[in-house]
Amino acid sequence: MSQAWEAGKGWQIAAKGAPEAVAELCRMDAVALARLTAQVDQMAGAGLRVLGVAEAAQEGSLPEDQRDFCFRFLGLVGLADPLRASVPAAVAQCRSAGIRVIMITGDYPTTAQAIATQAGLEGDRVISGPELENLSDEDLAVAVRDVTIFARIMREQKLRIVTALKAAGAVVAMTGDGVNDAPSLKAAHIGIAMGGRGTDVAREAASIVLLDDDFGSIVTTIRFGRRIYDNLRKAMSFILAVHVPIAGLALMPLLFGLPILFGPVHIAFLEMVIDPVCALVFEAETEEDDVMTRRPRPPTEPLFSGPTILWSLVQGVLVLGVTAAIFALAPRYGLSTDQVRGMTFAALVFGIVALILVDRSRSSSILTAITRPNRALAVVLPIVGGLLGVILFWPVARDLFGFGALDPAHLAVPLLAGLAVLVALEVLKPIWARAVQRNRVALALRSGKPVNH
Repeated sequence: MSQAWEAGKGWQIAAKGAPEAVAELCRMDAVALARLTAQVDQMAGAGLRVLGVAEAAQEGSLPEDQRDFCFRFLGLVGLADPLRASVPAAVAQCRSAGIRVIMITGDYPTTAQAIATQAGLEGDRVISGPELENLSDEDLAVAVRDVTIFARIMREQKLRIVTALKAAGAVVAMTGDGVNDAPSLKAAHIGIAMGGRGTDVAREAASIVLLDDDFGSIVTTIRFGRRIYDNLRKAMSFILAVHVPIAGLALMPLLFGLPILFGPVHIAFLEMVIDPVCALVFEAETEEDDVMTRRPRPPTEPLFSGPTILWSLVQGVLVLGVTAAIFALAPRYGLSTDQVRGMTFAALVFGIVALILVDRSRSSSILTAITRPNRALAVVLPIVGGLLGVILFWPVARDLFGFGALDPAHLAVPLLAGLAVLVALEVLKPIWARAVQRNRVALALRSGKPVNH
């Protein structure tokens, strides 16, 4: 870019720009250009953004093109734009989470390489704008699988890179702040604009606007997204699992001629337990320890997948088996129908609590799940325990629910039933996880796709 100021009867012109462009304006010979390139490389290797500056004087009117000035090269200007302190850690988290970070910049290639090294980006190859211009779409689609640094890139080339990544099957998130970034922001699956220094055009074209312009905020958002997705699956898994024993125990009297177990008041009590757990407890769960070390899930994977449904059914059937055994066998030990109803209902509530603790974590042990803070759970569980105590020990409530008084020995049975469910599911959980992983690996090998660990 050149600017002209009036100076007496003539003009004073100043130019700035990429060193190679300014060198062309100054019509440098090969020796001077080589010396300049060495100086630029030295400054760029320190991570500086390098500009060339030149001046010219003009008598009379201005020419149509700045190339017609007789420029004299003045020197180089190095601008330091250091990385935020959070960037290297954020890039490392992206790598562990299976997310590739690609730098697309208009900077000099050596500058881009130096900044990429500071940020922790992998890869030694840099594709510059002129080199990209000579690549076909097919060659570019191959290159973007490995290359992580693109330098001296023009706006239309940014769009080509985004298109090539999408053609390679990647889910693309593009960041940008300028007017020139708008087409690539719009073309990416997720356009991310800078809210602080970004232009209105970039913000309008983007899907997300960062308020603090910090790359680390993107990684934090990914962490939150994975946590929300996990918690949705946990809640849905719990809902399916918990209704299996409820439905099974409600059907047993019809199928086997046993006494009626559930009335409207019992269902209302159970829903008072289930609904807060789904709406509050699982929503308040913190992220799993491995949430940022997993590979991204396939975009086509449903929220409620086959293995998740099957695992929920396994949990529900186990609780149904334990509570149904109590319901069917307790009369043989001299318990009345009301006592059997109370014991079975209490066992079901303890079984539901066991499902809550098991579904809190898909990878951690029960000890980790119990010690992980969850204020909603700390409130809900005591309330459930208190209400269960009321309907078992307060005569008025006990009569309302149709329960009989239970001896201390009988009261231990529901507690042991819930504990048995908890232990059994904790033993099965790692076995199930390994079986699911082996199945995924086998399917991936058969299909020839990358294994999603």
